[in-house]
Amino acid sequence: MSKRADIAPFIAMEVAREASLRASAGARIARFDVGQPYLGAPAAALAAAEAAMRNETLGYTEGLGAMTLRRGISQWYARAYDLDIDPARIIVTTGASGAFTLAFLALFDDGARVALASPGYPPYRHILKALGMRAVVAEARVEDGLQMTAALLRETGRGQTLDGVLIASPANPTGAMLSDDALAAVCAETRAQGVALISDEIYHGLTYETPARSALSHHAGAIVINSFSKYWAMTGWRVGWIVAPPHLVKPIERLAQNLTVAPPTISQVAALGALTARDECEERRALYAENRALMLRELPGLKLPPVVSPDGAFYVLVDVSAHADDSMAFSRRVLDEAGVAITPGVDFCDTRGHLWARLAYCRPASEIHEGLERLAQLR
Repeated sequence: MSKRADIAPFIAMEVAREASLRASAGARIARFDVGQPYLGAPAAALAAAEAAMRNETLGYTEGLGAMTLRRGISQWYARAYDLDIDPARIIVTTGASGAFTLAFLALFDDGARVALASPGYPPYRHILKALGMRAVVAEARVEDGLQMTAALLRETGRGQTLDGVLIASPANPTGAMLSDDALAAVCAETRAQGVALISDEIYHGLTYETPARSALSHHAGAIVINSFSKYWAMTGWRVGWIVAPPHLVKPIERLAQNLTVAPPTISQVAALGALTARDECEERRALYAENRALMLRELPGLKLPPVVSPDGAFYVLVDVSAHADDSMAFSRRVLDEAGVAITPGVDFCDTRGHLWARLAYCRPASEIHEGLERLAQLR
């Protein structure tokens, strides 16, 4: 086995596997574990895919993705953010995960140091390590919404040279967002330090009070990553994208041609259809908003208070210290005794995660109610 394969597991996926095994054996499991919308691809996406399967050969697209989809994404940026993004700067990828791999490889050499806030999405760290790079983990402050800030980035960059910084707003596992002013300040700090900025915007569209702003509104050279997995509920279709500055498009294209040849064609067809499904996606967002309100109302009474306000996405990070000082053991107990699957906080933060757990609320309202009732019975 290579050293690059010696990375930590993605615990959320291991919890999901165990929950699925129990469910397939007949157990009734309330699923708060994986951030996977339960309703699946919008009707327009399915219709587009069905028509293509009946009428098209579905061969390779170009390595950067189908130009029809790239134009569609460009038009979405115009509608959502009033941004004029040249479709030539948009690279369609095999999910956001594929986008991160391509972006990291195009931006950084072996040993590169990339700052990111903790708690954060585990594969950020794991992909960087597998590629011979280093995640420079910055302990984010609760008073800052556990987000990367300009001040934290300055502090992290003192005494060491950073090559890049990765931000996410709304973030996983917290759902917390950077305010527009805070986002602008982070963008300004990356320019001051001369480091690359990668912005994970996969949960854009899923906000409940204030719309998310793209880093591209403040930093034209930012590398933005998004996906059809969350707002459009197309996790298994594995289609995402990168918005790259012009000088990075060709390097990413060469990498994509050699590593994946091209993204899945049928998924690109479905994604183009999904871009027309705003009404359906907004109806789903309203369902998540109701689930969010229920969680925020009930969790404090279960001695599982939110650590920070979940402004977007469909997660709430809770403090489990009233029940346990080991979130891994607590998550096992919750699954064994209550039939509720949650993700232990150690997946997202090495230093404080033993006191936290993440609960996802992108499931049917009936399942959210049942899961909360089961948690209330824990002693």
